[in-house]
Amino acid sequence: MAFIALQRGASYHRMMSWSPSSWRRKPAMHIPSDYPDPTALAAVEKELSGYPPLVFAGEVRTLKRNLADVAEGRAFLLQGGDCAESFKEFHPNIIRDTFRVLLQMSAALTFGAGMPIVKVGRIAGQYAKPRSEATETRDGVTLPSYRGDNINGMEFEPASRTPDPQRLLKSYGQAAATLNLIRAFAGGGYADLHNVHKWNLEFVSGAKQTARYQALADRISEALTFMQACGVTSHEVRSLREVDFFTSHEALLLGYEEAMTRVDSTSGRWYDTSAHLIWIGDRTRQPDGAHVEFCRGVENPIGVKCGPSLSTDDLLRLLDRLNPNEEPGRIVLIARFGAEKIQAGLPPLIRAVTAAGRKVLWSSDPMHGNTIKTESGVKTRRFEAILSEVGSFFDICRGEGVYPGGVHFEMTGQNVTECLGGAFDISEQELAARYQTQCDPRLNAGQALELAFILADRLKSARDGVGAPKAERETARNIV
Repeated sequence: MAFIALQRGASYHRMMSWSPSSWRRKPAMHIPSDYPDPTALAAVEKELSGYPPLVFAGEVRTLKRNLADVAEGRAFLLQGGDCAESFKEFHPNIIRDTFRVLLQMSAALTFGAGMPIVKVGRIAGQYAKPRSEATETRDGVTLPSYRGDNINGMEFEPASRTPDPQRLLKSYGQAAATLNLIRAFAGGGYADLHNVHKWNLEFVSGAKQTARYQALADRISEALTFMQACGVTSHEVRSLREVDFFTSHEALLLGYEEAMTRVDSTSGRWYDTSAHLIWIGDRTRQPDGAHVEFCRGVENPIGVKCGPSLSTDDLLRLLDRLNPNEEPGRIVLIARFGAEKIQAGLPPLIRAVTAAGRKVLWSSDPMHGNTIKTESGVKTRRFEAILSEVGSFFDICRGEGVYPGGVHFEMTGQNVTECLGGAFDISEQELAARYQTQCDPRLNAGQALELAFILADRLKSARDGVGAPKAERETARNIV
């Protein structure tokens, strides 16, 4: 009871110095300041503050409990979805296909890890992106960079590239419709394990990973038949017919996040109702900056992207500000170094966090540090580099004695050709065939499923202690 009282006291002290708008007194990086009419922007933000929440406090608390299990090595986090959602590609089939690829990946990982998979989509709110350059020049013409569909448009023309606050209202509407459809899929029968054979995508048929998925689906169907014979059916067991699916996005455009932040009537605490989990990007994680200031006051789980420029001192300062009470399931540290830099960059961070006695969830984002440009100037990623960074992440975590709890991918259920390699061995010449991304290159469904099976093998080997000395096998079952 004394501990609970201490926690409440610390939380009260924190909230006394915080409000949803206190971030406005801090330096804010990568938030556009060139809206032509600030009054119109303020009016839209005020209008949004009266809209219904997109997610609910009880759902956020459920996710936080699940992430606490991951941090303790009792579950695994799968986070994936579009790099930047677009208004143009808003379609129920696209939402469905991304959802079912994540279901396929989750099924493969569940078999490999032998534990629950916490499913979090980069969806229903991932509309804004930080950009390395504020402007873009083509043929001698310079315009503001494209920052995501809730800020400006991708077309290279002055009207499109001018920030428009009305886009915030459109992004809210599309996020609400996306969530409505996802909730129907997750709880309305589509995610029932009896449909495991129906989750496949036609365009990847015939691939090696598809055959393996069919074999996995057969095994699941056999297990369900056996359970049904024993009297255990999806009618009685919710986890067989429904899934918990959560949403996430980068909390970049803080005016929107502020507008979506509400007091929970049951707890009296502030929740950002735009998503279940929000994260702070590698470019906006200044300990004394606006993004950290906003995120420290909401009760949502908070992700922090950890790249090569992050020092151990700054990481510990971030943990002090974002999770001073050491709340379980609160912090997800997302490593995004690149295949060539992770060996040097990640171990010092892990050691500093471990030495400080901080409990966090370590996850791997092998996408953002591995972006390259082809000779023709097309942004892409090599599947082999993505796989290499994930493998290094697992090896480093195991060597440092911490649990590698998750992965974070930019992927889509569409038949795109944006990342090189994989089972289909996409070449540079083939990139142009179906290069559709609004921002960064994504894994297509086949590449995402292929990666899930490789991870599943890795998880199973670690769970079984394969390749480890006998004295280490018990540890290997807990440290993947």
